[in-house]
Amino acid sequence: QVQLVQSGGGSVQAGGSLRLSCAASPLAYVFYQMAWFRQTPGKEREGVIALYTHSGGTSFVDPVKGRFTVSRDNAKNTLYLQMNDLKPEDTAMYYCAAAETLGTWSAEETYKYWGLGTQVTVST
Repeated sequence: QVQLVQSGGGSVQAGGSLRLSCAASPLAYVFYQMAWFRQTPGKEREGVIALYTHSGGTSFVDPVKGRFTVSRDNAKNTLYLQMNDLKPEDTAMYYCAAAETLGTWSAEETYKYWGLGTQVTVST
């Protein structure tokens, strides 16, 4: 079975950095695109940034431009989210997601597989 296991969340001060990991199994499984979403209480889950596996291209929302970077270690089949210059408004539960086909990058229904989420808290 395909499984996504997340790690790397935590609490940091504004301006700090965190790196989230999303390890996929089996190692040889191929995804067409992978993404990070986030959600705060009372709000809908929001697509943050996505990676198109074959092209290496990315899509992202404007608030994280220049601060968040998505990457992948092909050998480990692991997706990473490097978050720099974190702001209090970045506080959320972060989820990784993976799709077997291409689709609208920020739509939840595009992704078949999901991690359980990891909390990121940014204090002032």
